[in-house]
Amino acid sequence: MKRVGVHEIARRAKVSIGTVDRALHQRPGISEATRTKVLRIAEQLGYSPDLAARALAVRRTPFVVGVCIPEEIRFFYDQMRDGIFEEVRRAAHIGLDLIYKPVPTLGEGEQRQLTDLLSEDIRGLILMPGNPNVVTPLIDAAEARGIRVVCICSDAPQSRRSTVVFTNPELQGRLAAELLSKFVTEQGDVAVITGMLRTEEHRLKVEGFRARFAQHSGSDNIACVVEAHESEEESYRKTRELLSQNPRLRGIYVTTVNCLPVCRAVKEHGRAGSVRLITTDLFPQMVPYFENGIIGASIYQDPYTQGQRAVRTLVDHLIQKAPIVGSDSLNPGIVLQSNINLFREIRFAGVDRSEGNGMRHAVAVR
Repeated sequence: MKRVGVHEIARRAKVSIGTVDRALHQRPGISEATRTKVLRIAEQLGYSPDLAARALAVRRTPFVVGVCIPEEIRFFYDQMRDGIFEEVRRAAHIGLDLIYKPVPTLGEGEQRQLTDLLSEDIRGLILMPGNPNVVTPLIDAAEARGIRVVCICSDAPQSRRSTVVFTNPELQGRLAAELLSKFVTEQGDVAVITGMLRTEEHRLKVEGFRARFAQHSGSDNIACVVEAHESEEESYRKTRELLSQNPRLRGIYVTTVNCLPVCRAVKEHGRAGSVRLITTDLFPQMVPYFENGIIGASIYQDPYTQGQRAVRTLVDHLIQKAPIVGSDSLNPGIVLQSNINLFREIRFAGVDRSEGNGMRHAVAVR
């Protein structure tokens, strides 16, 4: 029997080969009516029967994914949420629905929100673990029920989660160490300001920084590691104390997005010319601190793409039965003053975010 190809599907549907490809692989750019027609012809002709049949079956039976990520710090999590919502909106035509139950800040109330999500009829779960000890039993219970769990940005490594989508935190710490050793050229100490060392992402960044700083700088002058618990007030106060107590301080690595209070403290303490920062990610309010030299560079985690890829992983698995790899690591970017305008957080800074709010309704967030 002659194998049916995309050319025959395109001929019968009276569309281009490109349109057939978009329909078969759930890509945007065609109407729903055209997509349905192409999929039905493909199924009738026996072309890729698994893919075509699954896509049609899913259209008749919507499937739901639960999402639990923090709302603060919004500079970072707004980007991640937008990536998730945009990808869900693209997959709405194949029946994807979303239940969004955020936590106020990392680790706060995650047990309650995850328990609520697991009481729903979901087939996939995306979450950022704040406290792995708390979320691991819930993740294991979800996987035991056949709910595929994707950790995002950070991990619960002892759990049975299906995968983690992140920008390797240990690598980020090593990059920060190498960069800071180049920005801090005179003798002095450096410090690390992080969120919570119980959070896997923060712990691994600190470990990576410690392991690599001595190698690149020729010294091991890490004065301290400060936990600021993602609090602006605590970050500001502890940075002021650090600057007052250590006149030899020459550099700070901020492992979280919560860098503005650290920048402000350095400026107000009159140390803008002598203390350089390596920060994490990017948002418009950071630009003046690049310009005045307080921030030397920032390690970019691309939260928008992390959100997209977490959703795509679940869609590919649930529809096409694609295997899920144990981890999906993005390559960290390096933000400098010279390339700052190339990043989406700066390029789209003037876009009205009400469009993002409207997207919540477009993807049927519940």
